[in-house]
Parts: sequence; C-alpha cells; structure tokens
Amino acid sequence: MKTANTVLMEVNNLKVHFNIKSDNAWPWEKGQTLKAVDGVNLTIYAGETLGVVGESGCGKSTLARALLRLVPITEGNVVWLGQDLTDLDKKQMRSKRQELQMIFQDPLASLDPRMTVGDIIAEPLKTFRPELSKEAMKAEVRNIMDRVGLLPNVINRYPHEFSGGQCQRIGIARALILKPKLVVCDEPVSALDVSIQAQVVNLLKELQAEMGLSLVFIAHDLSVVKHISDRVLVMYLGNAVELASKRALYENPQHPYTKALLSAVPVPDPKVERGKKIQLLTGDLPSPISPPSGCVFRTRCPHANEICTQQKPTLQVLSEEHQAACLRLEDIANAS
Repeated sequence: MKTANTVLMEVNNLKVHFNIKSDNAWPWEKGQTLKAVDGVNLTIYAGETLGVVGESGCGKSTLARALLRLVPITEGNVVWLGQDLTDLDKKQMRSKRQELQMIFQDPLASLDPRMTVGDIIAEPLKTFRPELSKEAMKAEVRNIMDRVGLLPNVINRYPHEFSGGQCQRIGIARALILKPKLVVCDEPVSALDVSIQAQVVNLLKELQAEMGLSLVFIAHDLSVVKHISDRVLVMYLGNAVELASKRALYENPQHPYTKALLSAVPVPDPKVERGKKIQLLTGDLPSPISPPSGCVFRTRCPHANEICTQQKPTLQVLSEEHQAACLRLEDIANAS
C-alpha cells in the first residue's frame, strides 16, 4: 500500500500527439494529429500499485512510455521526486533510468536473443555500476535470479530456450537488479497462460513488499488489476475518465464507461453471472485522429446530451479516494 503523503511522481496535463502521414503524401503536406494521450493528470505514491485499464487504443501503453520519457511528450510535464523530467537532456535522463524501470508486454521480444540470461540481467549493472568486479556482478545476478524463481544453472542459456513465463521472470530480474523506486509494467501478463499470470502477479506483489517498489500496472483484465492494484485509472481515447481506490471503483463505479467495463467481467458464481445485467456499448471506438468534440465518450454514452458535445469534462473530486470525468454525474445518480 502507498506510504502516506510520499509523492514519487506527478503528471500534469500530459499530452502525447503524433503526426501521421499517409505513405503517398507529399513531403510538404501536413499530416494528421493522432492524440494518443490528451491531458492526463495523476499522482503516484511511494509503495502503491496504480492499475491502468481501458480498451485497446485508449493510450495506456503510450502513457506508460511517456512517464519514462520513452516517447516524446507534446505538452505537460512529468515530475519525479520534485524534478521535472521533461527538462532533462538525454545524459541527465539516462542517470534517472536506474530509478525508473519497465517490464514489457512481450517477454521474448524484449530480450536480446544473442545474449545469455546472465548477460541480459547483468547489462544494467554494467551500465550504471561499472565499478563492480565480475564476481560481484555475477553474485548480484544470481541473487536476483533466485529471487524471481530462476535456477542458477540456466545463467548461460539463451532466451529461446525458455517458456513465456520464464522469459517474463528474466525481464523482471533485469528491471529490478538496480533496485528502482518505480517499475512500469506494460501488460506484463497478457501473453501468458492464466495459471502463469497468477504466478507472475503474485511474484510482483511479493517483490513490491520486499523492495518497497511502486508499480504502474497496465492490463486489459480487470480481475488481474483488482488483485494487484491499490488505485485504478480508467482511460478512454487518451483521456482519464475515472481514478479511484480499488474498493471505490469496483464497488461503486461512477463513469458510464467504467460501469460498462465492470459489467463485462465474468463472475465465478453461475447464479450471479446468469442474473447479471451487461451494459453493452453502442458503436465503435472513435479514431484518436478525429475524436468527438466535447466529451470523447459521448458517441457511445447512453446518458449523453447537448452539453456533452460542447464541453470536455475533467476529473471531478467526488470523495477523498474517488474522481470521475463526466458532465452528467448528478443526473445519472438521480436517475438511478
């Protein structure tokens, strides 16, 4: 759980826009603007896990990369321990990498196939702690391998010799060997079998408690997010539509989009599942190149009216642990 009042990262009006051109466009032609992330505000506390959920194409992975400055930031800033990361040059940002690490979605694709497991895990040490002797580095590597559940006799093997779950353990070991403060997990279990997903999620929870990590955990599976997260951010078309504690979000969702997502989560009780009312969304997800005016969710929202076309909602504080971005929250609450 988060350490009270200890803020690690502040994200202020973060926007990540890409200029998109067709293959047959002339060099002087102006491309279209794709708004992958369009004004996200949030705070990440020490020791907490912030879950990020939403449909494919909602900007989750772009947000994750922007937090670590792996993609250019169009507007806004990311403040890490009081220092604005957007003001740092490449050399200064590189020194921050040992505090900020990432676990990627595809475990095998994120590992260099020409390097052994030992070299892959030791690579961050060679970059940030070159003063260590070979014996000291090897000891550090073996220690973190043991902690993530990798046997010492696999240290000289190559990534293609491992299963997906084992490759993800290698990725976790590489990310944690520098003992970072924040780890961004970009859908780290989506490519794994269900039973392996549970093992990896439980491993991350154990490592978080042991090392005092903060996690940003991105996933499609709301059940997985519920298991690991302290707070949850719901994104839609590059915008934050709801931010709440796990308990508040799952027990009392406020935004129509969040309600629709949660209604689609399977319930293990057959009687409850049969009697559950699923809130289907109409229409397709709009293009981030030409998002709707006003509220970006209005084209699929059953409660949208004229005001939703004119004004873009921002996160409103509903309680100490709950925020939602909807212009008609009071009307929806009264109608229900």
